[in-house]
Amino acid sequence: MIITSPPRPRTEIRWHRPLMALSAAMVALVVVSAIGLLVDDRLINGSPAWFKPFKFGVSFALFGATLAWMLTLTRRAPRTGWWAGTVVAVVSFAEMAAIVTQVVRGKASHFNNETDFDQTLFSVMGTMIVVLWTATLVVSVVVSLRSDLEPATTWAIRLGTGLSLVGMLLAFLMTQPTAAQEAELDADHHVPAIGAHSVGVPDGGPSMPVTGWSTTGGDLRIPHFIGIHALQALPLLSLLLIALAARIPALANSTTRLRLVLIAAAGYAALIALLTWQALRGQPLLHLDAQTLTAAAALVVVLAISTTVTLKARSYSP
Repeated sequence: MIITSPPRPRTEIRWHRPLMALSAAMVALVVVSAIGLLVDDRLINGSPAWFKPFKFGVSFALFGATLAWMLTLTRRAPRTGWWAGTVVAVVSFAEMAAIVTQVVRGKASHFNNETDFDQTLFSVMGTMIVVLWTATLVVSVVVSLRSDLEPATTWAIRLGTGLSLVGMLLAFLMTQPTAAQEAELDADHHVPAIGAHSVGVPDGGPSMPVTGWSTTGGDLRIPHFIGIHALQALPLLSLLLIALAARIPALANSTTRLRLVLIAAAGYAALIALLTWQALRGQPLLHLDAQTLTAAAALVVVLAISTTVTLKARSYSP
């Protein structure tokens, strides 16, 4: 009689299909937008018409793929995570559809109060962002419930998603009327735009290449962008530390890796706060005054000292 060993249980990792479909669609949109940048010379608020869908397409492609990866790690409430991820995918599709619709019309998608249609569309987009934020929060909570991963990775995911949610909330600072718009509204005048990316200068002025961020005033898109992409930055850092652990003895200890992730998260949070403070004071990113330089230098020094102490300290944790 031949005795055979029982088949090994097969662990199948399923990536969240709606979120991966979102990422694939956004990659396609990036290609279309890149072509649009080459062949369409229209400007919307001083920026190439297809620049916004290009940037948003890249951001949403990364966002969808990252959440899909995180959902493969769930062990508790997987159904809740799946439905929350599906809401994220559907709402993101709708948000991008609204942006592309306005590009085709030659109109601004954000802050547009020019016509009833524009006003309604932006209002709907605002509601969709609230739904998107809430669904992302649910995904974050579901993923954060798992605690049997590498500690550095567990906390990188928890803190990365938390900072990303903060970054999303910073977008609502842009929806407030500027001083000039407030004056026009108080005088019962029609205002074609309510809210702005820039602080201290009108939107559509001189800007940095690639990013489009203002070079003459503050720009709230900067902390918004940095905050959102903590979702990728901190988990990538944890994976990098794990990969380097075999080559760098100082990183072989799991406690050391965890501490480095915590330091990075604290520094990332401080950077978001610093960039927000800078933007709200109407200061361009690359034109720092003494206050901003001092705060930035202090942050770098604290992070450098903390990292050095952590790497030199001996930890006996496994």
